[in-house]
Amino acid sequence: MTPASSKVAGFRVRIGLLALLLGAACQKQPTEERRTVASAEPSIAAATPQKTTTVQLGFQRIGAPFLLKARSDSLTQALSKQAATASWKEFKTGPALLEAINAKEVDIGYVGETPPVFAQSGGVNFVYVAADLPAPKAEAIIVPKSSPIKTVAELKGKRVALNRGSNVHFLLVKALEKAKLTPSDISVVYLAPGDARPAFETGKVDAWVIWDPFLAAAEQTGARQLVDGEGLVQNRFFYVVRREFAESAPALVRTVLDEYKNLSAWEAEHTEEAAKLLAESSGVAYEALLASERRHPYGIVTINDEVLNQQQTIADTFAKLELIPKAVRVADAVLPAVVYASKP
Repeated sequence: MTPASSKVAGFRVRIGLLALLLGAACQKQPTEERRTVASAEPSIAAATPQKTTTVQLGFQRIGAPFLLKARSDSLTQALSKQAATASWKEFKTGPALLEAINAKEVDIGYVGETPPVFAQSGGVNFVYVAADLPAPKAEAIIVPKSSPIKTVAELKGKRVALNRGSNVHFLLVKALEKAKLTPSDISVVYLAPGDARPAFETGKVDAWVIWDPFLAAAEQTGARQLVDGEGLVQNRFFYVVRREFAESAPALVRTVLDEYKNLSAWEAEHTEEAAKLLAESSGVAYEALLASERRHPYGIVTINDEVLNQQQTIADTFAKLELIPKAVRVADAVLPAVVYASKP
């Protein structure tokens, strides 16, 4: 072989070796890249935040929801276990809270027995999930201390104040019925408690149908009861839930109701502390709230046939008197799978 041929052959060998090395590098690189990406994937997944559900809770400045809000640590912890948080929205009345449920601004609320009847008749899509024990003595028809009126029958032709659509609306109807009167025999003046009290105290109305603690506050300044709800009405409070939320998040509904149950047990043993918390927020006198707490029964019960029948009586009565736009079947506002079964 000539020197020139030898040089060419050597050059070709070196080129061949270089090609082999480059080829091996090209085959190795994708594998290393895949390993690098694969090793990075867990870090990316771990950095992705878990989706949090917000439970919108309606409350008023007097009652169980306010106390639950004031003592919210337990609820916060319970919800956090389900990747959820609580958002609180304040309302002055039960009917306003139910309107917010209709607008999807509230998921879970707490209202008297009458507002849900008006709401269902008006097309609000909610469900009953639990109820408090009856409290018939916690609402009454009252008159000023100096009033000559002694009986419900003597209210004929008189001006009677109440909050439209509230729990006392049914009490008035039943009390008048027992006295052989109808709502058309009196002049009903629809006023919220904040407006009704000055009207009552200045004689602009002759009587006031009202619930605790406003009832207790009025009594402590001399108001006199004509009749309370005993033997006439149940006067329950209900836990109501936006239907769509109840269907999509039944576990969260149960968690919130468990906390309400725990709160009720605490409140029964700490009436003075509960009254103090409510007085600080509401402006109602502590003594009135304490009296209210002491005549309020505690405990949460399930929505059973007895409770539904009592609600249906209210609905039928209001439909007959044309106080609601259309008759309703209360059982249609119940989801059996979501009804709260309180355990001992």
